[in-house]
Amino acid sequence: MKGIILNMQSKSPIISSNPPPPGDIKDKVSYLLSQMNLEEKIGQMVQADLTWKQDIPQLLREGRVGALLTVHDPAVINRLQHIAVEESRLGIPLLVGNDIIHGYRTIFPIPLALAGSWDMDLIERVAAASIAEAVSAGTNWNYAPMVDISRDPRWGRVAESAGEDPLLSSQVARAWVRGYQNYRDADGRRAAACVKHFAAYGAAEAGKDYNTVDMSERRLREEYLPPYRAAIQAGVESVMTSFNDFNGQPATANTFLLQQILRKEWGFEGLIVSDFDSVGELVLHGFARDHKEAALRSMLAGIDMDMMSNAYHFYLTDLVREGKVPLELIDASVRRILTLKFNLGLFEHPYVDEKACQQAMFLPAALQLAEKAAEESMVLLKNESGLLPLAAGGTRYALIGPLANERTSLMGCWSFDGRPEEVETLKEALQKQLPAGSRLTYAQGCSLNGETLALESALAAAEQADVILLALGEEHTLSGEAHSRAHLGLPGRQMELFNALQNTGKPVITLLFCGRPLAIPELVEKSASLLLAWHGGTCTARALCNLLTGQSVPSGRLPVSFPRSVGQIPLYYAHKRTGRPADTSGTLQFNSAHRSIYLDENNAPLFPFGFGLSYSQVEYSDLQLNPLNITAEGQ
Repeated sequence: MKGIILNMQSKSPIISSNPPPPGDIKDKVSYLLSQMNLEEKIGQMVQADLTWKQDIPQLLREGRVGALLTVHDPAVINRLQHIAVEESRLGIPLLVGNDIIHGYRTIFPIPLALAGSWDMDLIERVAAASIAEAVSAGTNWNYAPMVDISRDPRWGRVAESAGEDPLLSSQVARAWVRGYQNYRDADGRRAAACVKHFAAYGAAEAGKDYNTVDMSERRLREEYLPPYRAAIQAGVESVMTSFNDFNGQPATANTFLLQQILRKEWGFEGLIVSDFDSVGELVLHGFARDHKEAALRSMLAGIDMDMMSNAYHFYLTDLVREGKVPLELIDASVRRILTLKFNLGLFEHPYVDEKACQQAMFLPAALQLAEKAAEESMVLLKNESGLLPLAAGGTRYALIGPLANERTSLMGCWSFDGRPEEVETLKEALQKQLPAGSRLTYAQGCSLNGETLALESALAAAEQADVILLALGEEHTLSGEAHSRAHLGLPGRQMELFNALQNTGKPVITLLFCGRPLAIPELVEKSASLLLAWHGGTCTARALCNLLTGQSVPSGRLPVSFPRSVGQIPLYYAHKRTGRPADTSGTLQFNSAHRSIYLDENNAPLFPFGFGLSYSQVEYSDLQLNPLNITAEGQ
């Protein structure tokens, strides 16, 4: 059997003399599975990238690899698909997985920022626009959305989340899944979404990436599991396990998470994939003595595909022949993998048009959407002076700061295919969009990492201005995976720059770029106005200028609390009340009142969940709760 081969001239499928019988996908999968030997079955369960020191093309010919990851070049994808489809015995096409987190070539705001739009239709459209570009280049499996509840901004991956709230995160998860999986190109090609990381990765101790997670089952189910379940209810086709251990057992071999909850309770029938090398990392967890035992434990727990640990590739065949892994488990995993490939239409359309894909990138409609998404994501945090929107004309502005003329960092983390040369800087955008008659001077003030200060030029620029626009914050490398921070103030000497400019007596409008909540009480207190731009993607600068000049009105609201200090973390609005709440007089004990408070810090956040201002003043009064009483099933 040669499988299904694509004639490159006619672009129509050629069926071999021994094709799968006609019927539904279940029948086709059963027939194909019946033709496979053990090595070919296990090959479908192996995912590799091109850094693997093996002969990938030869393994494809032997049917020993079923999926690739982190391959973006459509020519390379086509070449490898040709080998899998035309040169292997069964001609099974490859899954090609990539992390399309908030855009492919057109970069949208980081997911945390997008959650602050509270606009599910917008998020769904962003997901569809992102995956459209990726599909055109050969991606058919997307490792998103990440739906981990994140209540510790020290964790760098808070940038990928929807913040601290289970309800908001659940709605956002559904929107991402719909946007990714409902998209079809003209040939019906599409991509599967992969919800991650299962489970509770966002609760890593001390906000340190990959760290342990230990919590009660009640807390897990009430606070951390709802977004994953929402994604599954929305039809997500795959799930990725998390790097952390959960209550002493690594998630990648955690039968309670994968079998009891995911398969039995929720009825999930899709593909479960490990995260990068997380099967092999069971050894470092101390949960397996070697890679062979790691493969055994992961397989018995329900991992269908091994991403880049190579444990399945080297050891799973022996484990089946030794009777330690039942063949039925292998068959069940391969069924899920083949079902996904049939559902994605890969047997009919395994290749991409390498020339046409360039025409699908960076389209005007995508850029317009990116600008709108950035606008809706930005949050006005302070405007007591009424300096925003900027005055009509004749005002002299000094644009100062390390993010004022920056391109790459505006895109944020997880923007591999974005091109910095296609990103407009804030300086460039302001020069085009400031009101007529206004004047702009510029000085960097300090380096991007904040370590090198250039006060003289910054003060000279400020001296010529009526108002200072100060662009501060994090560069993109300070957030994302493996980028946790113990200190959440402005990097380097940025605060020193701010204080020097604030001491001039000129009003300072602070423009804050970041991938996480920061602990910046002094900056907030001293800024005349403060506008949170996040890392807003390709069109950050244009969207920010729209808000600054009043062409658009700020509408973003925080999806996560901002702490006053790191000592308050974890900080979130939905905390338990305790028996001695801070808002009471406390309990008299040892001749003094005892309450749940700090001696040296306020309990309240710097900015609470849901906070955000506009240019208008809104006042709520005579609020009523109706009904006053609800049942357990009520809303």
